[in-house]
Amino acid sequence: MRRPSGEDRLIARFFRPLATHPGALGLSDDAATLTPPPGSDLVLTTDAVVGGQHFFPDDPPDLIAKKALRVNLSDLAAKGARPAGFVLSLALPPTADESWLEAFAHGLGADAQAYGCPLLGGDTTRTDGPATITITAIGTVPTGAMVRRGGARPGDRVVVTGTIGDGALGLHVRRDPQTAARWRLDRQQRQHLLRRYLVPQPRNALAEALRQHASAAMDVSDGLAGDLAKVCAVSGVRADVEAERVPLSDAARAALASEPALIEMALTGGDDYEVVATVPPVATAALVAAAKAAGVALTEIGSIAVGSGVDFRDQAGNALLFKQLSFSHF
Repeated sequence: MRRPSGEDRLIARFFRPLATHPGALGLSDDAATLTPPPGSDLVLTTDAVVGGQHFFPDDPPDLIAKKALRVNLSDLAAKGARPAGFVLSLALPPTADESWLEAFAHGLGADAQAYGCPLLGGDTTRTDGPATITITAIGTVPTGAMVRRGGARPGDRVVVTGTIGDGALGLHVRRDPQTAARWRLDRQQRQHLLRRYLVPQPRNALAEALRQHASAAMDVSDGLAGDLAKVCAVSGVRADVEAERVPLSDAARAALASEPALIEMALTGGDDYEVVATVPPVATAALVAAAKAAGVALTEIGSIAVGSGVDFRDQAGNALLFKQLSFSHF
């Protein structure tokens, strides 16, 4: 009888308990099966999080796992999709020992259960580089109903969930702890920004309402300005945004009160994992009501017009000019 390899034992101990979908076959095969409900499309999305880029090596493993899954769930939410499952690829450095894996699997399993998105399969390997976690999430929508980037039309309203800028500001505080004092943040405000950077809050509770009412949407991962510009580019329209209406947390407002120039970081820095959407005027009230019922903050920040690009203006009507619209790895 073949003795199980170290990888087999690792999978059996830490990840097989997460594979609750019957199509995962208990992680005993080379692939999984997934049958969408009748009249449904599958929606696929993938994101990788890399140590030193998307998280810090000494961040808690359970929270790293949650971030890895949630950034993908955020994409599904913006497409109006219901989570169906995910596959996981892990490239782990030698420092990721069994205690690290146990905590990682615990956090991953908790979110997989909370969001109804079970593990279907994946791969594990070693690396001499930083830990790299790649997740491909799968969702379902009624046939032809996925919310795309290309549906925005002149006259539509621009709305955004949650608050903007916390992720980018939180990363700045994480890199330089002295920043919190310079921005005159209290302990609660500092912790809020750090938490928002490390543990996104995907808006899956609003997915169905977005599918019913939004003309276009995408998740805000690389910065509100740049991601809204992507929607406009595919739709062939322009967005006019009133910067003072962009929702900010108390912590972000405190930071901006100390350094007003941080508005650029807040609007372009990324790591928010909120949803920006365009909504026809006749559907706006229904989406606002659905968001309230789901417990998701939703704010109207502007409108869609004929033209191209994104125009952010301050209270005086002056255009805000940014060095770049969004974060980019390249």
